[in-house]
Amino acid sequence: MRILIANVNTTRSMTDSIANQARAVAAPGTEIIGLTPRFGADSCEGNFESYLAAVAVMDKILAYPEPFDAVIQAGYGEHGREGLQELLDVPVVDITEAAASTAMFLGHKYSVVTTLDRTVPLIEDRLKLAGLDARCASVRASGLAVLELEEDPARAVAAITDQAERAVTQDKAEVIVLGCGGMAGLDEQIRTRLGVPVVDGVASAVTIAESLVRMGLSTSKVRTYATPRPKKVIGWPLELRLDDATV
Repeated sequence: MRILIANVNTTRSMTDSIANQARAVAAPGTEIIGLTPRFGADSCEGNFESYLAAVAVMDKILAYPEPFDAVIQAGYGEHGREGLQELLDVPVVDITEAAASTAMFLGHKYSVVTTLDRTVPLIEDRLKLAGLDARCASVRASGLAVLELEEDPARAVAAITDQAERAVTQDKAEVIVLGCGGMAGLDEQIRTRLGVPVVDGVASAVTIAESLVRMGLSTSKVRTYATPRPKKVIGWPLELRLDDATV
């Protein structure tokens, strides 16, 4: 089984970290391929960067030359999962939805701890769109920019743990979700400090994607995520795939 996991930003070291976390939880025989978009922002922390990432990830996935069995979009709150589901006939899993749905198996309510405060509304909207907001106790910001997660991991863990503890004591969350792909691999440290389940979106997405592939299931194409109609799209490589109707 081969799973493509796409970073939503252009920071290659973050792609490597995400891919390593995915490999750590993948089953024997699952090959994880980490992909970095060829264009876009070095971190995604707002609507402009999120929409740019959606196009960049679709571009990167469609350019991948070998067969694959599933795709993971490794951006928390970013747009684009729906477009990938239209374009592909394999399962597409977004870490936002994977983490939140996993958390709901583990406690009555969950809280998300993310990066900057400006990303909180984006995550709240994505959870609402996915129907996962009813059991979300809160979305809290650690105050750290995405790239700061790599620059000072110890500070990142401390800031995330602080907000996670507030989510448990003040918001009555029973499970914590790490709300950024750049937080991949920090779950165990935070779980040890808090004593509550901490869900990493990358790990959740890998296990869900593997399960869908093993069950032979993929996105329904009868309506919402039907393959795009062939038409002329100019200015980027997607044109080739839509014009020859190979998607």
